[in-house]
Amino acid sequence: MAVSIRLSRGGAKKRPYYRIVVADARSPRDGSFIEKIGTYNPLLAKDDAKRVVLDTDRAKHWLSVGAQPTDRVARFFDAAGLRERAARSNPKKAEPGDKAKERAEERAAKLAEAQAATEAPAVEEPAAEVAVEAAPAEDAAPSEETAEA
Repeated sequence: MAVSIRLSRGGAKKRPYYRIVVADARSPRDGSFIEKIGTYNPLLAKDDAKRVVLDTDRAKHWLSVGAQPTDRVARFFDAAGLRERAARSNPKKAEPGDKAKERAEERAAKLAEAQAATEAPAVEEPAAEVAVEAAPAEDAAPSEETAEA
């Protein structure tokens, strides 16, 4: 029989409270268990002594007979000094997925097109303004010449 040390949820909606239990790995999360060896209240402050209450003697016993703790319970055991937990490193954790990368590339391409479209008329407008300014000056020059004659 595979035995695991895991959390069993209790408490009200939006007010979680967990029991640290030894249970058959095939039983449901909140179902029957072999023994309760502690509690975990995530609503308390991290430095509060009552946040994790653990019966270390029973935990040592169950670890010695081969019970496997879940990741969260293994963290509690590591903090209590019962069992070393190997530090994990996941450098790709914050990296977005393939579909998110594709969407980002599409957005960047659309943004580049939009900027190119807004910059192109902006470049043409100063040239048009120069031509408009130059035209009245040319018109004014012949009228001055005719006025002088």
